[in-house]
Amino acid sequence: MHVSELPKGVPTQMLIGGSWVNARDGATTEVIDPATTEMLASVPLATEADAMEAVTVAYEVQPSWERRAPRERAEILRKSYELMVERSEDIARVIVLENGKALPDARGEVAYAAEFFRWYAEEAVRQSGLIQRAPSGSNQILVLRQAIGVAVLVTPWNFPAAMATRKIAPALAAGCSVILKPATDTPLTALLIAKILM
Repeated sequence: MHVSELPKGVPTQMLIGGSWVNARDGATTEVIDPATTEMLASVPLATEADAMEAVTVAYEVQPSWERRAPRERAEILRKSYELMVERSEDIARVIVLENGKALPDARGEVAYAAEFFRWYAEEAVRQSGLIQRAPSGSNQILVLRQAIGVAVLVTPWNFPAAMATRKIAPALAAGCSVILKPATDTPLTALLIAKILM
């Protein structure tokens, strides 16, 4: 595969607040195909100001996401699963190009990655509390499962789809807004997943 074989529509900008943007200072980094050492794309190298903007936006939308009914969050996650399955071949091809995995392994990763959205779609409606007796027997302990705020997620290069969805899905199911910082070596997979989920 060569640069021209990247699936159509693979984003090469950061997604902040629903908009595709470049780094404020214009800094970029190259994404290299490890099989050929050819440059696949140039992507923004976020600055501290870019990161703070992402945090601010995620913090501002956090209350509205948390207030969504668990069933509504579940339906969004279920639809995310379906969209990933529909575009699974494109995602697998991007993994091959930027990560160097064999295509059958990349396809397996995408199937595994999509399953996190389906699993947590089902878990989103099962968030419950728990009251139990303390070990001393003299008190009651209340466990309340609730969103804790913005989830800042960092993923490694070796499973660029699965490690992203493995972190994104439970955070969204719980009612947390999300910021994902993919590995610098393999950002295109995460960017394509973000585009699919928009």
